[in-house]
Amino acid sequence: MSSSGRKFSVSKGPSASELNSKIHRQFRNAHEGHRPHAGLDPSRASTGVVWCTERATEHGFQDDPTEWANLGQGAPEVDDDIEGSFERPKTIDVSMAGREYGPTAGIKPLRAAIANLYNAHHRQGKDSKYSWENVAVVPGGRAGLIRIAAVLNNAYLGFFIPDYTAYNEMLGLFKNFAAIPSPLSEADGYHIHPEKIADEIARGTSVILTSNPRNPTGQVVKNPELAQIQDLCRDRTTLIMDEFYGGYNYTSNCDGTTVSAAENIIDVDEDDVLLIDGLTKRFRLPGWRVAWIVGPKEFIKAIGSCGSYLDGGTNVPFQEAAIPMLEPTKVLNEMKALQTHFRNKRDYVLGRLKDLGFKINNIPDSTFYIWLDLSGLPAGINDGLNFFQKCLEQKVIVVPGIFFDLNPAKRRDLFDSPCHHFIRLSYGPTMKTLKKGLDGIERILKK
Repeated sequence: MSSSGRKFSVSKGPSASELNSKIHRQFRNAHEGHRPHAGLDPSRASTGVVWCTERATEHGFQDDPTEWANLGQGAPEVDDDIEGSFERPKTIDVSMAGREYGPTAGIKPLRAAIANLYNAHHRQGKDSKYSWENVAVVPGGRAGLIRIAAVLNNAYLGFFIPDYTAYNEMLGLFKNFAAIPSPLSEADGYHIHPEKIADEIARGTSVILTSNPRNPTGQVVKNPELAQIQDLCRDRTTLIMDEFYGGYNYTSNCDGTTVSAAENIIDVDEDDVLLIDGLTKRFRLPGWRVAWIVGPKEFIKAIGSCGSYLDGGTNVPFQEAAIPMLEPTKVLNEMKALQTHFRNKRDYVLGRLKDLGFKINNIPDSTFYIWLDLSGLPAGINDGLNFFQKCLEQKVIVVPGIFFDLNPAKRRDLFDSPCHHFIRLSYGPTMKTLKKGLDGIERILKK
């Protein structure tokens, strides 16, 4: 038993309560890795949100999704109904260049527009500025993570628990680094302190990966602590910052400020900081699969090159259509509208949950997620998997917290997980969907 109360065993058998729970048995079966197809690793077949969607499909979700409240999918609403938000393109003009293969690092005009956005919002008054050569355009955040993983040297890579479920696959696929978990404290609001980073560096970690703002806890590390963390890492550790939720920042009274480590970089080509973002979350275009990595030119050159054998690059017509969206003043106004709208939804959901008797220990100050503690509920629905099962019966989808306890090498028995009695609830969908989902949760509690 470790000091944090975790067991590092893979041989523990299921308890009696788990054996009597269909959803627990399904989870174990999906993660055992013993199946009849010789060439298949079944643990790769369905992970995180995909696994949850598959279980929902078994209950009829795909037959009529409009009847369901999907509070599990990590996506924002995509309608043009947010006051103050610019209207998204409904058609795209495909140029002759758009018919051709595009550069695997992205087209130069989009890379330049992204660099200009970062300079305008985060590098004002600084001598070192980003250029188009500091940007690689990638087909989605996961593809960006995979490209980064492919170019890393032999290293100890530190990551924090809980965190984004897709890191599990990135950290498990590549053998050029060893992934080292570091649990965060529930009592401390899962906060990443500079002292935590110093401890990671002291034990030999040379790469650190984290989301900020943080998925699933909805907390953000901002200045001055973020600057202190970057000072600690400078010249010692490569810092990979997943900033997809940087626009969903409620700490500055919805003034449009985006949280980014770009603010604290001294030299854009010397500071080993890689930033990942895109159109997916803060521009509410998850279907476009246009994302980017910003960092030192040497890193970006390698990341662009490995796209040739990993993913082939990003759709060129969508890259061309993205360029006018990134004008800095337009983006600032968009973030003001986004923050106001999503903060209002957050407050509505939190109010409903409190009325239902849920204990909210940490108010999310960013993202569109609530890390909901179920430990105060009656036995049978006070863990994430069983609560998820009950939600399916009410046509509601949530994500069990166990998926955010990253376990890439499968060295730990996740049923000892401190995330087991949590779910991640998304307030990304429309208000209509949120009301429907919370009505379903209310019916579960009344039963």
